[in-house]
Amino acid sequence: MGKLPERNDIPPWVGTPEVLKEPGVFQVQTGLLEAVFGPDGSRIPFVEEVSKVMLQMKGLEASDLAEVMVYGSYLFNFQTKWMLQSVARHRQRHKQGMLQPEEAMNSLDLAPRMKG
Repeated sequence: MGKLPERNDIPPWVGTPEVLKEPGVFQVQTGLLEAVFGPDGSRIPFVEEVSKVMLQMKGLEASDLAEVMVYGSYLFNFQTKWMLQSVARHRQRHKQGMLQPEEAMNSLDLAPRMKG
């Protein structure tokens, strides 16, 4: 992803100014940002509207990492941060060829296994 987009607008769904004080913050490799958000961040508005958050990203100096800040109510902030971190981890594993089909299914563990 080339230049990271800068924010100077606040989407109406973000709500009160209080939610802008404490964003959820995590770091991700800048190369994964394009895979998650599309070329030049083209999917960011869609992700924001569906997730009811505002996203802001900035590159970290002397690193291939970017800091992603997620602004919104606690629940939407938490859900979006978790979803983006999960997608980034999955893309990284897939890129490195570490995720085998059986491993992926076992990592989901959606329901307790029935003992028979």
